[in-house]
Amino acid sequence: MGTELAGLIRADLAALNNDASRLSVAPALDAAQPGQATSSGSSSFTQSMKDALASVDQDQRSASDKMAAVDSGKSDDLVGAMLSSQQASLSFSMLMQVRNKVMGAVDELLKLPV
Repeated sequence: MGTELAGLIRADLAALNNDASRLSVAPALDAAQPGQATSSGSSSFTQSMKDALASVDQDQRSASDKMAAVDSGKSDDLVGAMLSSQQASLSFSMLMQVRNKVMGAVDELLKLPV
């Protein structure tokens, strides 16, 4: 059972890494929408992580757009742009903390005797 669980965790991690790579290389227009139903209950963690990645990516893009508008003179909402930038930074930091906790838990699971 421990080996099966480790295999499922590795498969989920591989899927998350692939999704993260795809988000960093090219924006996915048809990326999973937050709250979208999953086909199986076992992939709910994977779907939650995909939703979190999509949300952080959207925050980053929004902050970038607002900063670009301020830089080009199209907008004078510097405070809004800075707040959006801070929100994006905090959401990214939170995502990294979750990632670190998950990776620590996976390492502990892999160390368990079979």
